[in-house]
Amino acid sequence: MSTARAAFRFAGFILLTLPLMPVQQIFKWTWPAMARRFPHHFHRMLARVLGFSVERRGKIPSAGPALLVCNHVSWIDIVALSATAPVSFIAKREVGGWPLFGQLARLQRTVFVDRDRRHKTGEHRNEITERLKAGDMLILFPEGTSHDGNSVLPFKSAFFGAAELDDIPVIPVTVAYTKVNGMPMTRRKRPFYAWYGDMDLPPHLWEALKTGPIHIVIQFHEALDITAHGGRKGLAKQAESVISRSLPHLLHGRSEIG
Repeated sequence: MSTARAAFRFAGFILLTLPLMPVQQIFKWTWPAMARRFPHHFHRMLARVLGFSVERRGKIPSAGPALLVCNHVSWIDIVALSATAPVSFIAKREVGGWPLFGQLARLQRTVFVDRDRRHKTGEHRNEITERLKAGDMLILFPEGTSHDGNSVLPFKSAFFGAAELDDIPVIPVTVAYTKVNGMPMTRRKRPFYAWYGDMDLPPHLWEALKTGPIHIVIQFHEALDITAHGGRKGLAKQAESVISRSLPHLLHGRSEIG
């Protein structure tokens, strides 16, 4: 049964995605405003096809500019976050070379950054700033990598400086994988969905599709101002603190108050 479920969901992913990729490409060429919004509608449909129930909590701007900073658990984050708002992502350069998923990232107007070359940081930060000035909502994963979903890694501050010039709101966002098959998701179950370390993507994707429907909570917190926290390092620390405090509450089904 689980294999049949995975095959059905994967077929749904292919049948939904392939016909809509050229549509998004045309929007990128001819209708930039729709190119911003279309991936949001696509990922809302895709979440249903893949069995992801996404619950949005808190307030989010209806449009940019805004820099959203999130903890990072899995490739599933992309679907869940994009299903909640018309966003683009900031991703490591290697993602652009992945078969199919790299093309999908480019279609969603992803900003690719090379985290291993520090001399490129200023160039990438300027590109992010320009995108924010143009009115985009961009998602940054400041941990720099995905993790097991049970805790939050230290935030890197380098790209927080992109919000420095134009008083861009920085919104911490907590991503919590809370239920599977309607039951609380335990630490033992979470690695079926958390994609990190040296896990290969195709088998992880297949295993995630085989297991039951999952529930993901996306908690949007109050916006932070970079000047109020003494620059990018203080801002990164505060965003990390907000998300670190929030995550245990969400994982254990308690109301989020921060």
